[in-house]
Amino acid sequence: MDVWNKTSVKEFILLGLTTLPVLKTVFFVLFSAVYFITVVGNISIIVITKIDPQLQTSMYFFLSNLSFIDICLSSIVTLNMLVNFLSEHRPISFYGCATQLFSSFGFGTTECFLLAVMAYDRYVAICKPLLYATIITKRRCLQLVAFSYLGGFLHSTIHTVATFRLPFCSHEIHHFFCDIPPLLKLSCFDNQLSKILLFTFISIVGFSCVLIIIPSYIYIISTIVKMKSTDGRHKTFSTCASHITVVSLLFGTVIFTYITPPSLYSQDQDKVISVFYSVMIPMLNPLIYSVRNNEVKASIKKILGKISLLQNI
Repeated sequence: MDVWNKTSVKEFILLGLTTLPVLKTVFFVLFSAVYFITVVGNISIIVITKIDPQLQTSMYFFLSNLSFIDICLSSIVTLNMLVNFLSEHRPISFYGCATQLFSSFGFGTTECFLLAVMAYDRYVAICKPLLYATIITKRRCLQLVAFSYLGGFLHSTIHTVATFRLPFCSHEIHHFFCDIPPLLKLSCFDNQLSKILLFTFISIVGFSCVLIIIPSYIYIISTIVKMKSTDGRHKTFSTCASHITVVSLLFGTVIFTYITPPSLYSQDQDKVISVFYSVMIPMLNPLIYSVRNNEVKASIKKILGKISLLQNI
């Protein structure tokens, strides 16, 4: 049975962030720079966690996967947006739109699960250090990452099928990529059931992740406060502060976009928030982790020192 709808809509037009030619040029330059920084920053994180023996731990294994997800999410959304800045209302096919929604939503949900996994990893490392090697094994790390991807894309499959089974009365999407809220607004019929489905599943995913993250950090902060060594307390807190910052940014924007009722914000506000979580956060993540994490900063300095030494030979 065909899971897609039977409407006459064969393609969609993404209206993008703006229709003003001057702003299109400015945005093209700006987001090209953002995308370049995103790719370079996240690839750098992946590379240094692979070549530096001190960073070949479970925490940095999860971090490298987070960087991979950020590259994928940014590429799915930003590259298409950059192409649209260079053309007038570039169409995207029905199945192309479905693929973009499935991919972006899948990687976004996977990132939420992975952040919960990273919080649990830090909880075990800080609060149960003697059991860490027993609990967080290499096999367990692979299982947790696999679960994050499986859960993320299963969640995405449900919403993609539910969204594209709807009959659409218009092909103009008031957005810069295929996302669920703007697509629901194109539906010919009452889409209340789809909205309830979206709210319910995202609430379940968000609550599940928060149920792991918040208790983990309550125990972590409690353990940090009890530490007698000032250096140890500072080092541990700087590592955890990076993760808390990323979690706050991502979950804050996701709640605004998918859980807050659309009547409380305009389409332009929705676009701004979407830019933040799909374009800006993937760029900020490697910067946050490199600035706040002393081990990452030390590794970067060591690698840059070796490069400088080789150039002088």
